[in-house]
Amino acid sequence: MNQDEPPMDTTLAPGAVRVGDELPPLHLPPVDRSALALFAGASGDHNPIHLDIDFAQRAGLPDVFAQGMLGMAWLARLLTDWAPQSRLLDFKVRFLAITHVGDALSCSGRVLETFERDGMQCARLAVQATDQDGERKIAGEALVALAHRPAGAP
Repeated sequence: MNQDEPPMDTTLAPGAVRVGDELPPLHLPPVDRSALALFAGASGDHNPIHLDIDFAQRAGLPDVFAQGMLGMAWLARLLTDWAPQSRLLDFKVRFLAITHVGDALSCSGRVLETFERDGMQCARLAVQATDQDGERKIAGEALVALAHRPAGAP
């Protein structure tokens, strides 16, 4: 570790994280048009399919729907509520279904495995976002650093 870097905290000590552990769930309010507009402004994703009901209906949809990256951002929030952002080494998702206006998402995750990689103790996690009916909207995985191997350790 570079001496200029702050030491990693110990809240996720390797022995404290076990396969099967569940992350505290993140329950979100129903998606509304304001959330879509605010996310469009923050992300630069102004695709009218997410903002303009007339455009969405001309495309054959009943209404606008949430940006996939908004759901991914909520899953990232689940992860960073559990571990500092600096510990997030990898994060990837698959978009499985449209998140409609009015859907209330719940984000959850669990530890799939723990292992050492490049001198760091790590945890591989499965994450998902489901709606109020249990339909999976997004599924993915994340890799989180738990702790560095102590200096001088074999």
